[in-house]
Amino acid sequence: MLKSLTMLRQCCTRFEREARKCGWQRIAGLDEAGRGSLFGPVVAAAVILDPKRRIVGLDDSKKLLPERREVLALRIREHALAWGVAEIDARRIDAWNIYQASRQAMSQALTLLKITPDYLLLDAMRLDALIEQKPLIHGDARSVSIAAASILAKVERDRIMREWDLVYPQYGLRQHKGYATPEHLAALRTHGPSPHHRFSFAPVREASCWSIGAVQTALPLA
Repeated sequence: MLKSLTMLRQCCTRFEREARKCGWQRIAGLDEAGRGSLFGPVVAAAVILDPKRRIVGLDDSKKLLPERREVLALRIREHALAWGVAEIDARRIDAWNIYQASRQAMSQALTLLKITPDYLLLDAMRLDALIEQKPLIHGDARSVSIAAASILAKVERDRIMREWDLVYPQYGLRQHKGYATPEHLAALRTHGPSPHHRFSFAPVREASCWSIGAVQTALPLA
């Protein structure tokens, strides 16, 4: 049983090969990064890999060391037939909810491809697109196309977080990338949220209420 589960999660070209046997040729993998973060945009990528140019080591971006992700991202951009990266900012995440924002980011990444795909492989999601689609549970760990998209999205989002860390060093964004680590939650309680935090997420909402309450308590009585 354990062996069969391991095989199920193995990142390979199986789904791409199956699609080609059915006649699809321009197969795009899509994935997002930053869905669970409390800060900044959700970033999505779409990638059409070249079946004639294998990229060794593609896997779920969360399994890879940052340095390895950077190397693979460069190879993907150099060897893929097409790729696109898009982001949806925190304000639109708050307005739409993170699920819809992730879908919108993927849809935007799709429009940036210089080749129009005829088949989509996605990580447990469907898009409002008139293109044949196959959602896969844990797709970034099973399909090389989705894995490639997850790597590009993760590398781009990490780059964005490093830039925001220069603007808001008090939160430690470079280290935790905006996720709800104990350090980030402590910084939110101390400094309150920034304008680029996601106020629709409970920890940010709670920190916002706490900081407002602390200020009001500190104000002198009239």
